[in-house]
Amino acid sequence: MFAVMHNPKAAYNKVGIETGIDTADPHKLVLMLFEGAMLAVASASMHMQRKEGAGDTARKGEAISKAINIITNGLKASLDQEAGGEMAGKLGALYDYMSARLLHANLHDQPAVLDEVSHLLAELKGAWEQIGGKA
Repeated sequence: MFAVMHNPKAAYNKVGIETGIDTADPHKLVLMLFEGAMLAVASASMHMQRKEGAGDTARKGEAISKAINIITNGLKASLDQEAGGEMAGKLGALYDYMSARLLHANLHDQPAVLDEVSHLLAELKGAWEQIGGKA
């Protein structure tokens, strides 16, 4: 279902998430990417709903940017298009969709869109957990 990462440590480092990467296997790194993206979306949602000032707007934008970065430069960049075939292509398109939706949520302050992306990330993470170390 998911392709094995070409260089998981480089993809993970590229998005700026640091804890545990030196000892994690490729499967665990993908889980960490999902978790990081989900945390960033949750943070954006919290800041979007607070709207107490310019600081919340800035932090919302930073959190959404972080989520997009993890999705694009971590999850999508780690897809092996050759080994993953059609599934890798579909996942890449889904990652593009999620990034576009996050941008839309940021521009239009739509928490429901953040919920949509969070749900998609959770579904993919759950599928990845079920695969286990067999990827």
